[in-house]
Amino acid sequence: MSEADTVPSRGGPVAPSRGALRPVPLSSVRLAGGFWGERQAVNSTATLAHCRTWMDRLGWTGNFTASPFGRRGREFADSEIYKLLEALCWDTDEHTADLGFLTSLLARAQADDGYLSTAYGRPGQDERYSDLTFGHELYCIGHLLQAGVAAARTGRAPRLVEVARRAADHVCEIFGPGRNEGVCGHPEIETALVELYRETGERRYLDQASWFVDRRGQRGLPEHEFGWAYFQDDVPVRHAEVFRGHAVRALYLAAGAVDVAVETGDADLLAAVRRQFDRTLARRTYLTGGMGSRHLDESFGDDFVLPADRAYAETCAGVATVMLAHRLLLATGDTRYGDIVERVLYNVVATAVADDGRGFFYANTLHQRTRTESLPGDREQLRFGGGPRAPWFEVSCCLPNLARLLASLESYLVTSDDDGVQLHQYADLDVCAGGLDLAVRTGYPDHGVVVVRVEAAEDRERTLTLRVPAWAGDARVVDRTGSRFVRPGPVTITRRFTAGEEICLELPLRPRWTAADPRVDAVRGCVAVEVGPLVMCAESVDLDPGAQLDDLRVDTTVAPQTDAVKGWFAAPAEAPWPYHGIGGEPGEPRTPRLVPLVPYHRWARRGPTTMRVWLPTTPA
Repeated sequence: MSEADTVPSRGGPVAPSRGALRPVPLSSVRLAGGFWGERQAVNSTATLAHCRTWMDRLGWTGNFTASPFGRRGREFADSEIYKLLEALCWDTDEHTADLGFLTSLLARAQADDGYLSTAYGRPGQDERYSDLTFGHELYCIGHLLQAGVAAARTGRAPRLVEVARRAADHVCEIFGPGRNEGVCGHPEIETALVELYRETGERRYLDQASWFVDRRGQRGLPEHEFGWAYFQDDVPVRHAEVFRGHAVRALYLAAGAVDVAVETGDADLLAAVRRQFDRTLARRTYLTGGMGSRHLDESFGDDFVLPADRAYAETCAGVATVMLAHRLLLATGDTRYGDIVERVLYNVVATAVADDGRGFFYANTLHQRTRTESLPGDREQLRFGGGPRAPWFEVSCCLPNLARLLASLESYLVTSDDDGVQLHQYADLDVCAGGLDLAVRTGYPDHGVVVVRVEAAEDRERTLTLRVPAWAGDARVVDRTGSRFVRPGPVTITRRFTAGEEICLELPLRPRWTAADPRVDAVRGCVAVEVGPLVMCAESVDLDPGAQLDDLRVDTTVAPQTDAVKGWFAAPAEAPWPYHGIGGEPGEPRTPRLVPLVPYHRWARRGPTTMRVWLPTTPA
């Protein structure tokens, strides 16, 4: 693949006009199998059709032609159609018929002034924008705009671009200065408007996004039992210190704020989001990279409130974390944002989808106390927390969200700049960017060797940058100059590359014990095991009959194995009162044994099971 042979493209889902790094157009990078290539293929061949089938079955697609009195689904059901459209545009296969049919539905349903919603504004329905708190109209339009951007950048659905622009023009007319100065209860429109500005050059889209960001935090939305923080309407974005409230809302707003900051050159706004993200990572993020510990309001808890068995860690929040961290990576060039993208991809995104692409986690617990149950493939799941993976949910925001991320995943793995190419995530990739044609091959994350072969190179000095993860303390690079150990962070190789040469990055995948900050009360006295980027877990399907995971105690004086830990099961004696004096736990004699571990992303794939990531240690 050479740059001259690629189809022109102005980028993938994120295409900033400035920043430390540039995204590589999807036409210039391709997954070639391996861990992520296989999952992308399943997304293409199974998940997209699965989503369309369920949306048709439940009447969500039919809402665009149905009578207002026959509308089905939640008020935000339109957004799922838009996310599916975006995924269809990004996908490697052609979906001309689906794109044409769905786009025609939207075009016919769109009002003359550009407004588009099946839940509001028609006879017998509530008036337009009468419930900005929970109506989700602007949220839905935001996803429509992102679908339109995907259509523009792939050239696959020109009419969808027109629908999206008309909707964006309508938003600017209604919500500009001196008009309706409200904000949507669910951020999303902000980043969508900026991306449409990047695609079209229409300045008022960027201005409107900037106004939405600056209006947030003025307590303009009605007071609610969850508080203004739930909507990020309690404190202006520039003044906040940490992400709070509804996790997905917070992350989408932060992504939009980064987009506005980058395009307007607002260094203070960018610094504010970085500050909030850093504190959130340090105090409000699960080991898996999951965010959100409260089931009631799908929100962040207070600092260090991270209960494993009540982890919500919504899949949408994982997708949003990837999108936000990627934006910060592009803006700043700081490779540590690649570390969090890696953690979330392998331990939330990969976990959330079943092997066949037709089952999904909405929430991602780190401790499943009760045995999961098998669900029939035609039953809609009404509850969201806890396993197993379900074929569909009453609120199925996570499913098409995963689909659009996986369909465009290449754009999150590699970047370029004037000097060369940066590999942030390791997968089987063919890349053409920065004056280099590269073939990346690896067995990662199961194997730690990454081989980068130069297929072609411009006859000038170029720089190849490799991200060494924070956990890889003694990684090694081997190339034509020899072998050397490298430290975590960016490793740069600058020279005139020649076709046929190989650069090998060796990442140590030794299992390691991991402990939580002592202020995380919920897992005090517990440890976890990580292997490379993977969080490990124990499942009851691997235990002897009668053994209970909650009775397990691990021996941290013995190094963990890649797929097992040494421990024993100490079943406490039954008693009429669940408390006792100190000096040891009553229980049966202990027999040390090896307890199998599996990657967390593999849990609940072998039938009903219990599971835990954080393992209690032996008592003193």
